[in-house]
Amino acid sequence: MNKFDHFDLDGRLLRLLIVVHEEGSVTRAAERLGVTQSAVSHMLDKLRGIVGDPLFVKSGRSVVATAQASELAGRARLLLDQLQAFGARGRFDPVTLRRTLTIAANDLQRDLLLPALFARLRESAPGLRLRVVPSNIPDPEMLRADRCQLAISPRPPNATDILQRRLFDDSYVVFFDATARPPPQTLADYLAAEHVTVVYEPQRNLDIDDLLSARGIRRNFAVSVAGFAGIRPFLSGSQYLATLPRRLGASQLAGFAQAPTPFDCPGMPMYAIWHQRYQHDPLLRWLLDCLYEITDRVARETS
Repeated sequence: MNKFDHFDLDGRLLRLLIVVHEEGSVTRAAERLGVTQSAVSHMLDKLRGIVGDPLFVKSGRSVVATAQASELAGRARLLLDQLQAFGARGRFDPVTLRRTLTIAANDLQRDLLLPALFARLRESAPGLRLRVVPSNIPDPEMLRADRCQLAISPRPPNATDILQRRLFDDSYVVFFDATARPPPQTLADYLAAEHVTVVYEPQRNLDIDDLLSARGIRRNFAVSVAGFAGIRPFLSGSQYLATLPRRLGASQLAGFAQAPTPFDCPGMPMYAIWHQRYQHDPLLRWLLDCLYEITDRVARETS
């Protein structure tokens, strides 16, 4: 007979469930929580007794979550948010923050915005920690289940409970290695070249690639990679072209030459995206204010 009941749950057990779920390792979870592995194992045993599920099972050197553990982890995040709100007193003070923020972003927005954003946040909240996860093509569930508190992406999910704000607009240019080839002068030059692009899993093209395909502009793709960071090794010293957001020239593609696209091309917007339950949360409002401040600065510097 189960000797535990729901009154045995506390914030520490909820936090443990979330961290083990995120890390997929008892060892890494113990390091992140600042406790011993035996303490993590003991608390996991207690949590298993409460919920009546194994929660995590071994898979090589890691552990994988059961279906129930994944569901409970999402609910645990909501409960922890409510506990933190319950215990909050007076006005919001970043100095007192002792928590980890999770932001979903792919490599363009990650490298362009997040180092400066975290430095800005740490000025006021020295106890804050940041966890960055890939956004890929964001879906509503990643925000509903609180797998991240904020996503930054050009593709906000289409859902009534997901809120967004436009951060900036980028334009597309043609990147190439000027030491290996000249810029394409005409559309015919452009189409005669081989190209490198990004295809996110599972098989999601860049907007520009879908747009050109819909217009009947067929290119010869020599290489596709899973993120912008993979473009540089293939572009360097090659005849390839890559049609990508211009602001990559300030980060992953710094040093490569740029040429205008030989066709009319729309811009690429970038959005901050969050779930409506955080709309009036003072932590999120502060985070967004800092993000807007950093975005304005970066937009001026890379314009």
